Amino acid sequence: MSNNKQYQYPKRLPSHSQQGAVLIVVLLFLVLIILAGAIAVKRSTTDLRLATSDQINTLLLQSADNAHQNIEQSINGSSDTDIYNAMLSSTGPFGHFILNPDSSEHEYVFCFRPRGQFFNINKTTISIPGGGNVLGSSNGYCDPALPDDYVSKRNASMTQVNISLTPNSASNEAFGSYTIGQDSSEVSSQAFMFDINSTAILPAYAGSATAAADCLKKTSKYESVADKNETIAGCMAQAGVPSTALYEMANVENQSQRTRCVELGKTSSGKSIDLLCSLIP
Repeated sequence: MSNNKQYQYPKRLPSHSQQGAVLIVVLLFLVLIILAGAIAVKRSTTDLRLATSDQINTLLLQSADNAHQNIEQSINGSSDTDIYNAMLSSTGPFGHFILNPDSSEHEYVFCFRPRGQFFNINKTTISIPGGGNVLGSSNGYCDPALPDDYVSKRNASMTQVNISLTPNSASNEAFGSYTIGQDSSEVSSQAFMFDINSTAILPAYAGSATAAADCLKKTSKYESVADKNETIAGCMAQAGVPSTALYEMANVENQSQRTRCVELGKTSSGKSIDLLCSLIP
């Protein structure tokens, strides 16, 4: 007698159901890969922008600081050099204020050109409050269209220097401009406080070709305007021009303590008579 047993076999899923499940899994993996790739690309772009921004800020800071260093060296160096005489002459950025009593409200402007003598006395502008100028209608302003106005031959950055007398304030020390040890009624030497503003820009990154040039023609004196956008720094920020403004307060003393002596004559033996000496004005 034979026993007939029936066995239960597992049911097979239809082939189309299996293919659908695999497709869903693959799609999920594709979505994950795409998300990971998008995050990586976005992070790389952000890092690149941060690196570029850091490079731009470093370049602008170096360009502005280079102007300040050259000015300091020219004033603190030998009085026999051409640049020293140019800076302290009656038409120079410091001599104009020291030798001209009516210059207190003026602003002296020149484009920093370190590839030659960084200051050219024939390429300056002296502006007055409210617009207008007393010298050089636009000679002193940096022009992005002129290759010679850039700091280097790469035509990347340019720096404009604005110099003015430090405005009086209640915090200023009384008689602070007088040389120590001199009587106020017989002052032969006087110190002058200057505000030196160096603005470095990258014209190639400006939104408009003329935006940088227009902003450079504005003032650097915040106290002379009611709207900060009317200053160089404010205008650059509003126009989206990458820029760095470096400020320095400098104490420059005139050289009237030096003396000039003139011989009154000589004796029959050729010996010089007493000299007549006076302070150089």
